[in-house]
Amino acid sequence: MIKISPSILACDFANLQSEIKKVEDAGVEYLHIDVMDGIFVPNITLGPCVVKAIRKYSSLFFDVHLMITDPIRYIDDFAKAGADLITVHVESTFDVSAAIDRIKVNGKKVGLSIKPNTKPEILRPYLDRADLILVMTVEPGFGGQSFIDATVDNIKACAAMIKESGREIELEVDGGVSPKNAHVVKNAGANVIVAGSAVFGSSDIPKTVKELKA
Repeated sequence: MIKISPSILACDFANLQSEIKKVEDAGVEYLHIDVMDGIFVPNITLGPCVVKAIRKYSSLFFDVHLMITDPIRYIDDFAKAGADLITVHVESTFDVSAAIDRIKVNGKKVGLSIKPNTKPEILRPYLDRADLILVMTVEPGFGGQSFIDATVDNIKACAAMIKESGREIELEVDGGVSPKNAHVVKNAGANVIVAGSAVFGSSDIPKTVKELKA
């Protein structure tokens, strides 16, 4: 089953509660929450206080993506704020294993992410403890970018490693995905699609969500 995780990076932040309700009513399963620190990526977004605020108004699965340097510093805060899954970049942390342990101590699901130019093989040592792998199909930092075709190979490689592991690990793709190219990432093995601009920028969100899933 394909799950849709709209990225709030593309929503109208002046009307955050109503924007989230729109996608929830449209039948999405996850809400992708991009956290950026201006260091690991060249942009700054939001912190745990925003996650805590919107948690009160949504029953969606909160898919929190930490694009920050040394993320272990803030895992506890985002867990307490209401994250259901916390994803960290293997490129952003000094100790991937310690970050995984910290997420698990908080009783949350573990996500691991790679940027477009990172070799998927780096994830292999951690597949026994991961719940989700996130393949970035654009350079992280800003929404609205075009899908990098070469990243399809990363999706396929991750799908193969997940299959080999024998574990039920979700494979998520984030960056430049729309109804026009969603079939490409699905065929490569992804089952969770992050779509920001395609969903929140749509004039008919329920229709777009159905098209992404179809």
